[in-house]
Amino acid sequence: MQFRYVAAGLMVVVSLAGCQRTSYSPYNDLPSQPAPLQAQPVPSVQSNQLPPPGGAGQFPTAPSQQTAALDPSASAAPAAAMDVTKEQMVGNWRVAYAGSSCDMFLTLTNLGSGSRGGTRGCAGELTTMGSWEVSSKMVQFKDRSGNTIGRVYRTADNRFDGTTNSGQPLSLSR
Repeated sequence: MQFRYVAAGLMVVVSLAGCQRTSYSPYNDLPSQPAPLQAQPVPSVQSNQLPPPGGAGQFPTAPSQQTAALDPSASAAPAAAMDVTKEQMVGNWRVAYAGSSCDMFLTLTNLGSGSRGGTRGCAGELTTMGSWEVSSKMVQFKDRSGNTIGRVYRTADNRFDGTTNSGQPLSLSR
């Protein structure tokens, strides 16, 4: 019987010994405060006058006014031109330009002074198109900097004809 008490006591002591914490913590070895930093030499401060700006070539030029790059005779609507609204222009258009055809997409999403637009499969100036706007009977296409790259006039219900700044004929139809 006494053997049972000794065995039970020994089991209790062994089980309590397993509850003792023996794990290692890397934070126990750290000092409570970091060592103070040593002062470093500082070079003397100098003052001089800044040189003048690099001139006009330092900054990009502002976009030209929409009519500045246009031929004055081309900015006036042809006598046969029909009235046009922005709502009539929204959507997908088939473009005939420089002997080939491509797609133009026009939205009413604002972008600068115009609305967002773009092309797919086009060449030349039309690859830079970023926006468009209606001005009287004329629809102007602009690059991403706001410069006019072309203009068209409504010549039939679903047809617009005009030119790009380089003089290439440009036609839109659906």
